[in-house]
Amino acid sequence: MDTHLHHDTHIESHLKSSEMLTDIVIGMSDGLTVPFALAAGLSGAVSSSTIIVIAGIAEICAGSIAMGLGGYLAGKTEQDHYSSEVKREYDEVENKRHLEIEETKEFFANIGLSPALQDQATEEIAQDKDRWVDFMMKYELGLEKPDPKRATKSALNIGLAYIAGGIIPLSPYFFVTDSTEALKISVVATLICLFIFGYFKSKITGVNPLMGAVKVMLIGAVAAAAAFGVAKLFEGH
Repeated sequence: MDTHLHHDTHIESHLKSSEMLTDIVIGMSDGLTVPFALAAGLSGAVSSSTIIVIAGIAEICAGSIAMGLGGYLAGKTEQDHYSSEVKREYDEVENKRHLEIEETKEFFANIGLSPALQDQATEEIAQDKDRWVDFMMKYELGLEKPDPKRATKSALNIGLAYIAGGIIPLSPYFFVTDSTEALKISVVATLICLFIFGYFKSKITGVNPLMGAVKVMLIGAVAAAAAFGVAKLFEGH
């Protein structure tokens, strides 16, 4: 049983910011990498930037929708899981009251309350069924009630972050007609953005920022180089 007590307001604000950052990281990382690799691969096969722009926009649209839908489904799954656990807790409070009382006492024992205070605190909580279930959800199962708008917010955050990331490697092709020249600009711009993105992502997650930045940048570079190489290989045949 989880015996860690937290301040509710702190948890709420922390989780909201953490969830949004997670969404942005997911959308931005794929948005920077996948269209970058696609543009690089097409640059190895075609000379016209127009074709790459059309293909890139199509990919960004499809990718943002797919990623956003994934975020939406993940959010709905979290809500459904919480709802099913709430129903189970209500059932246990109704039909297995003695076991729930023992589990509640165990929680208070684990945080150092005396037997008398354990009985008193348990009796107080058990008087209100809704409060008791809420208590068990938080401290027995470690589950916080999810934001009912979480699924929609996640879909929008991930989708928009994907679009924002995808525009960066594609943008040079809007202004430079020769795909090879556009690719050179795209490589520089995207690798710089990947480095910056990797730096802040690593800093937020507690990883060494420079190492994290280099790792993210190298992943993008390898993906683009592989796509470009495969395109050149097939072009030769």
